[in-house]
Amino acid sequence: MTDAPSPAPGRTGLRAERVSRTAGGALVLDGVTLAPRPGALTGLLGPNGSGKSTLLRLLAGVLAPETGVVTLDGDPLRGLPRRELARRVAVVGQHADTQVGLTVADAVRLGRLPHRRAWSPPTAADEEAVRSALARTGLSGLAHRTWHTLSGGERQRVQLARALAQEPRELLLDEPTNHLDVRHQLDLLALVSGLRLTCVMALHDLNLAALYCDHLVVLREGRVAAAGPVAEVLTERLVADVYGVRAAVTHPAPDGRPHVRYLGAPAGRG
Repeated sequence: MTDAPSPAPGRTGLRAERVSRTAGGALVLDGVTLAPRPGALTGLLGPNGSGKSTLLRLLAGVLAPETGVVTLDGDPLRGLPRRELARRVAVVGQHADTQVGLTVADAVRLGRLPHRRAWSPPTAADEEAVRSALARTGLSGLAHRTWHTLSGGERQRVQLARALAQEPRELLLDEPTNHLDVRHQLDLLALVSGLRLTCVMALHDLNLAALYCDHLVVLREGRVAAAGPVAEVLTERLVADVYGVRAAVTHPAPDGRPHVRYLGAPAGRG
């Protein structure tokens, strides 16, 4: 993995500053701060219900924080036009479906909508962006296939290609490896980790996070339990405190990235 590029002067990127959000009267996020490093892959970890998806929706501008602020290059998201935000920030969800018989190329072309005027045909720049996105995700040979003929792994790559066709600087991914087999999980994460975009990705699998992420933010009950470089965050104590599981964490050669081996729940816990 190459070093992340330095941000341009005055560009602080996407940041959440002490954001809070409630849902159904319950506090889902409580004073969370997140400042992803430019060009790096930040993994967002935590048990179910810890607030990962809500935080990603705040970063995408889909939800607004009730306290705190989300900014893009220092400007609050709430003041930015939706089209401008969509040109900068792309989102890949857990899964997608459609009742329309789109081809792969047509699905990827949807990523160009923020760059086009209403009802205007695609430009040469649009088509080049689509070709590039298809090539980067290994989908050029599938461009004319229809969505309903694709496997789950292929559909996730189409989602990623659509996001790349937006030509974003920030990419948000909400558990993109869910429903994928091991091979497709590894393929997708290897692709994402090599993009050199500012990425924030929610994950459940701690070992996948350790293998591909540069930095981690761990949520517990809507608060940040730990944040920092992968090797500093993924510890036996953290796994026990946040997930309620005993684990052995080793740092095998050659890269020294942590590996988590689960030993079971502590005595007295279900």
